[in-house]
Amino acid sequence: MISIATWNINSVRLRIDQVERFLAQEAPDVLCLQEIKCTADLFPREVFQRLGYGHIAVHGQKGYHGVATVSRLPLSETARHDWQDNGDGRHIGVDIPSAGIFLENVYIPAGGDIADRTANPKFGQKLDFLERMTVWSKGLAKTPNRPTLLVGDFNVAPLEADVYNHKALLKVVSHTPIEVETLARLAAAHDWVDLGRKHIPAPGRNYSWWSYRSYWRDKDQGRRLDHMWASPALAARSTEHKLVEETRKWDQPSDHIPLITRFDA
Repeated sequence: MISIATWNINSVRLRIDQVERFLAQEAPDVLCLQEIKCTADLFPREVFQRLGYGHIAVHGQKGYHGVATVSRLPLSETARHDWQDNGDGRHIGVDIPSAGIFLENVYIPAGGDIADRTANPKFGQKLDFLERMTVWSKGLAKTPNRPTLLVGDFNVAPLEADVYNHKALLKVVSHTPIEVETLARLAAAHDWVDLGRKHIPAPGRNYSWWSYRSYWRDKDQGRRLDHMWASPALAARSTEHKLVEETRKWDQPSDHIPLITRFDA
């Protein structure tokens, strides 16, 4: 059995104590981090090595974005796709041979505040990023025996049950119809299985993000922005999926919480 976690940490150096607490408590075999906000040379490798996560792949960026995958199991880096075509550190792919899994860690752009690509270029960049990922996914579909797990902060809540108020958020970036449709094309390109909804079917509550702008514990105004998708054969091996919501209650938390999926060998 192998357990894989994903977490938008919103600065790994600022919240390294929380990462250490999470790893000690949950002990996943692999942790994918997004929005690490540091270059590879400043990534706190020594902490992960001390905790037994000595196999590390980092695609960092100064002050913004950045992704990293740390593992107790040997891994080798396979790719760094630039789906935004601007040099941002938003993807890193690794092969974990002992688990028989190719793991793709991605941080999809948030897309700004206005859901219009003309008025807001960031929104257009987000849609283009997803479309380029769709082309990539179609390529993966040509090798169906490649057990692939796609995880990260997708910045899209696709289902009505994935947000606290569907009607109120239809014009809010992350839940607009065009984002949902674009993400659906990505899902269809490789028949990706949404493990969050495999194990917690809609309308079950499984929010992964709450804004810093509202007191989340009272209003529970959450959205499911973080996802773990598996290729069909790998999805059949998944046995459990959970959200570690308590991390959102820790001091100075990330606005996202970790997800963990366990797979049979």
